Amino acid sequence: MVQANPGEVVSKIFVQNEHVSMTLFSFAQGEEIGAHTSKGDALVSILEGSAEITIDGNVFTVNAGESILMPADILHALYAKEPFKMQLTQMFA
Repeated sequence: MVQANPGEVVSKIFVQNEHVSMTLFSFAQGEEIGAHTSKGDALVSILEGSAEITIDGNVFTVNAGESILMPADILHALYAKEPFKMQLTQMFA
């Protein structure tokens, strides 16, 4: 449903409202989403490849089939050491 070409991060939003947001992402190798915070808890599920995810200064490698929680209001970033796809589910209070 999403395919990133070199130099791209591609996203497709499935649901977005005041309670939840669900988005599918595809990252080309070397692409990133820089450090930022979110008002809701965010669950990242890696579908293909692996991602380097930094949460509050701690770096995690998350592989296909694995998930990680990025808590609300905590600085986080994502980096593609290799191409990867993920589903992002955010929950808002």
